Amino acid sequence: MSEFRLTQISDTHLSRRLPSLTHNFERVSEHIDASRPDIVINSGDLAFDGPTSPDDLEFARTLHAALQAPCRYLPGNHDIGDNPTIVGPPPSQPVTERDCQRFMSVFGEDRWSFDAAGWHFIGLNSMVMNTGLGREAEQFDWLASQLAGANTKPVALFLHKPLFLNSPDDPELAATSIRYVPMPARARLVQMLGSVDLRLVASGHVHQRRDYTLGSVRYIWAPSAGFVISDKRQEVIGIKEVGLVEYRFQPDSFEVRHVKVPGQVDIDMDSLLR
Repeated sequence: MSEFRLTQISDTHLSRRLPSLTHNFERVSEHIDASRPDIVINSGDLAFDGPTSPDDLEFARTLHAALQAPCRYLPGNHDIGDNPTIVGPPPSQPVTERDCQRFMSVFGEDRWSFDAAGWHFIGLNSMVMNTGLGREAEQFDWLASQLAGANTKPVALFLHKPLFLNSPDDPELAATSIRYVPMPARARLVQMLGSVDLRLVASGHVHQRRDYTLGSVRYIWAPSAGFVISDKRQEVIGIKEVGLVEYRFQPDSFEVRHVKVPGQVDIDMDSLLR
């Protein structure tokens, strides 16, 4: 395969009780069905509240299953709970093995890898990092074997939370500790990734579109497909709009296209909480 087309969606936050978010997903679905990528990756927060409303996960699975393209999934904090950090208060909904198993029973693997167009693609469950669960250690062992098997292929990494804001050495502050992969798991992950030809890190979670390059790695933050967060609740880092990201991979190169799908509405999170 000389070219591989991948569409990344993220933070769909689907629930039967929130039809406005279903509307945005339907517009995304129409775009995907028309463009027919080789694969769709949802990089997390498929459901609005998976841990307390398991039907949200089932509803999200039903809508994704109707897409005219194969899909792979990664869990987000609204799917399985959030990771603890070394600063700031503990999450109100921490990751549990029960919620990981529930996610996997609906969507399959919570981590995966595959090769296409001369690239090695890896998807990680960023939510179990720093939890101390057995699943965290298993994933790091699995990742080590994946990186060893990448050989000289360029690597594209997908996960829910961004690795960091601007640099691996960014301090972990209480104000943003839940936004990025937490320390010390972040430091371990960054060190491991230094052993391969990492070219792309694609994430979601922040509900802002961002695209920057650090060294030889391009960092893409996919926007939410569902809603935006007001400036009074969250500072502006990138572009606050709903949408998705399209990639075209070729041996040793890739292109990125940022898309806001016709008909998608920039729903403010505050309107969902009323």
